[in-house]
Amino acid sequence: MISIRAMTVDDLPLVMRLKSIAQWNQLEADIYRYLALEPEGCFVAEYAGEAVGTLTVCIFPEEAWIAMVLVDEKMRGKGIGTALMTHALAFIDRRGMAVTRLDATPMGQPIYEKLGFLPEFTLARYSGVLPPAPPVAGVVPYSGDRLEEVLALERQVLAIDRRKMLVRMLAEHPELGRLILRDGKLTAFLLARPGARAWQIGPCLATVAEDGRLLFADVQHRLAAQTVYLDIPLANEPATAMAEQLGLTVQRNLLRMRRGGTLLTHSPGIWASSGPEKG
Repeated sequence: MISIRAMTVDDLPLVMRLKSIAQWNQLEADIYRYLALEPEGCFVAEYAGEAVGTLTVCIFPEEAWIAMVLVDEKMRGKGIGTALMTHALAFIDRRGMAVTRLDATPMGQPIYEKLGFLPEFTLARYSGVLPPAPPVAGVVPYSGDRLEEVLALERQVLAIDRRKMLVRMLAEHPELGRLILRDGKLTAFLLARPGARAWQIGPCLATVAEDGRLLFADVQHRLAAQTVYLDIPLANEPATAMAEQLGLTVQRNLLRMRRGGTLLTHSPGIWASSGPEKG
């Protein structure tokens, strides 16, 4: 009775309804981005002909990323989430990907474990309203001529190439990007985007701890009195300490999980993930 089909833009109301029930943060623009990044990797589950679940995949050169695993509350416990995951993993295997990652909620974790996913590290979602703060010296706006440096820093810290995602995000909100340069060299960057419930801050990568603190302080100045989300690896103690200094509190935890490849610990350069959608 469960069937899986490709997601299209006509499924936008379904995705928005399910994400609202789950109290997630995506806007319609985010769903359009997922479809644009991997049009053949976004799926809808139907049960007895009714659309009741979603899942998205994004293929990067080194790994696949699974996100937006949502099932209608009244249809849970019928194997729909497992069917979506099985279909997505078959798609990923056909693409020849040796590594698949995702950020698991506590509800989804048991399903992923049964499918061979293992834990890597835990992220805490910090949220709250930022207090006022003065401008920060040493942080500059993003400019397009720094794109290749941003991508190189991503590869240095994460060991993956997320060019297609970052190019899209920077094209959507270039005014929200911030950089730190030391002796003319890029050492840290931060992106942000609006959300339905809060500003999502991330990715934020910094090779020097002080740069991460400066980028967080700059966000505080630019988004004072706004609600923000930051998904921070718990192992990055300077980042979690800075989030708490900003008055943010942990809303929930997410577990970074991996299928295939070699399990990795958190990179100290990750100050904030881009969010559960793309890691």
